[in-house]
Amino acid sequence: MNAALPLYPNKVLLAWAEAISGHEELRDWLMGSDYPELGVFCHALRNEETSRAWLKHHGHPHLMALLLGTEGEKEAVDWLQRQGHATLADMALAADNDDDALLRLMRLARQENGDGLWAQIAMRIRDVKNDIEDANNDVHRIDPN
Repeated sequence: MNAALPLYPNKVLLAWAEAISGHEELRDWLMGSDYPELGVFCHALRNEETSRAWLKHHGHPHLMALLLGTEGEKEAVDWLQRQGHATLADMALAADNDDDALLRLMRLARQENGDGLWAQIAMRIRDVKNDIEDANNDVHRIDPN
């Protein structure tokens, strides 16, 4: 499926960035807006299986591929590239701690005289994924049973 990435207004992207970082009111606002997929993505980012299934079944394979790419799934990043979503592919790589991809996103923002929202969003995703990874590896939180 080659779903085109919608052209999101900047205010929606800013709300998404904040929602990714845990701003629940903005996440809920997104879910009630014309862009519920961005709110659902915030849940899916935190490994909620029903949200991941929703993204798959409601025609948002690009967001699911972004999510999987942040988790090191090379096939998802390759799929994004093949579908013409180079920016999302770089976001996935940057969120998976690839600093070269982050530099490409920042160069893209400069070339387009943009505000660097894609790089900002990738960094927000990186922070969440790294926090989850740190929590999973915290010996104080590992159940010995």
